[in-house]
Amino acid sequence: MSDWISTFPGYRQLFATGKKMFGRILSTGPVPQHVGIIMDGNRRYAKSHKLEIKEGHSLGFDTMANILELLYESGVKATTVYAFSIENFNRSSYEVKWLMDLAKAKFTQINQNGLLCRDYGVRIKILGNLSLLPPDVLKILHETEEITKHNTRAVLNVCFPYTSRDEMTYAIKNIVDNATRSSSSSVIDESTIDKYLYTGDVQPLDLLVRTSGTFRLSDFLLWQSVSPDCAVVFVDKLWPEFSPWDMLKILINWSFNKYWYGNACGNGVNSKVLVEKESKMVEEAEPLISGSKYNSGFKRIRSEDDEDDENSDISSSKDVDTGEDTVTSEDEGGALLKK
Repeated sequence: MSDWISTFPGYRQLFATGKKMFGRILSTGPVPQHVGIIMDGNRRYAKSHKLEIKEGHSLGFDTMANILELLYESGVKATTVYAFSIENFNRSSYEVKWLMDLAKAKFTQINQNGLLCRDYGVRIKILGNLSLLPPDVLKILHETEEITKHNTRAVLNVCFPYTSRDEMTYAIKNIVDNATRSSSSSVIDESTIDKYLYTGDVQPLDLLVRTSGTFRLSDFLLWQSVSPDCAVVFVDKLWPEFSPWDMLKILINWSFNKYWYGNACGNGVNSKVLVEKESKMVEEAEPLISGSKYNSGFKRIRSEDDEDDENSDISSSKDVDTGEDTVTSEDEGGALLKK
């Protein structure tokens, strides 16, 4: 929605009322009980709008608050957000320090006011390797968990700092430790690992959303998202540009597929966008694949096998080495609070 519209008198009140109204409408149908969000794009948004990086992170926090209001109004029971990746510690010391300061400021604000937590009965849990955090940040995070621990309507899991590999390592270590201490034999299966993950006490993941047009999970909820019941949606918009109306469309699409097909991963609008992009990439690559010099490995092997079958005296042709241009995009997987 254009920025100039937000300058109209009464816009904020109308916007808040609209979110509540649409949220309550959505709550009458199937609603994902656990939503995961990779809030990617804060830094790129700041750079493209000639802003300081920290301003992009601040805008990302405001976006998160607006999205969470819609989710909880719709009846979502648990939300897990990628606030800060362990790998984000590799960024410049200035940015890491600013993100830690932002985390302290935002969580202090939650502790003092806590409107979202109070109005929606949200319990905040901090997930991740907390031993990596500075003591002053850790103290405030623990205070937030303590203040909200009696809220039971919904849960907000803040992954800070987090990676899925670290989570699975944590789970396996605890499983082995408990098994060695137990005198009785223990059966370790998938359900055991589920139980020991950071998210072991919340509903299974139903919906995972990533912004910024990047098609990867960046080490976030890898174990939880492989379930066939989990829909994964990639959105082109950068996180600060992502509005509650964008989230509303995703929820409607999820609900429609769940209601009519019994499967939230049906042929919805969002999955169609991804398929169209992939098809375009394939069409562009097809001339190269079909060319004699740049045959795919599969075609080359099949042609060589066929040739060998027809005439065993003919040696196979040499492979042609071709260079690949790889494009990498910077993960902004965390910065909730910033991010």
